[in-house]
Amino acid sequence: MTTKDEVKKLAALARIRVDGSELEKFTKEFDAILAYVGHLESLQLPASSSQPPVLRNVMREDGEPHTPRAYTEKLVEQFPTREGDALSVKQILTH
Repeated sequence: MTTKDEVKKLAALARIRVDGSELEKFTKEFDAILAYVGHLESLQLPASSSQPPVLRNVMREDGEPHTPRAYTEKLVEQFPTREGDALSVKQILTH
């Protein structure tokens, strides 16, 4: 059984602020997580074979997904401001 002090220590390690009112809830949730992970110990896994697993590519074939520049003009029309060939957008990040 996990204690509130252990949850406080874990929260400090994870740099998460946990209010006193949430400690009880997180203690129960943590116990449930540990119980679920405990089920993994009871799994019967097949012995590993000496052969490596078969590798296969699950990605799509390379190629052009559509005609080049087919949507360029439609995209450019959506921007309110242009600076030469560049599209200008509102700054959202600062230093």
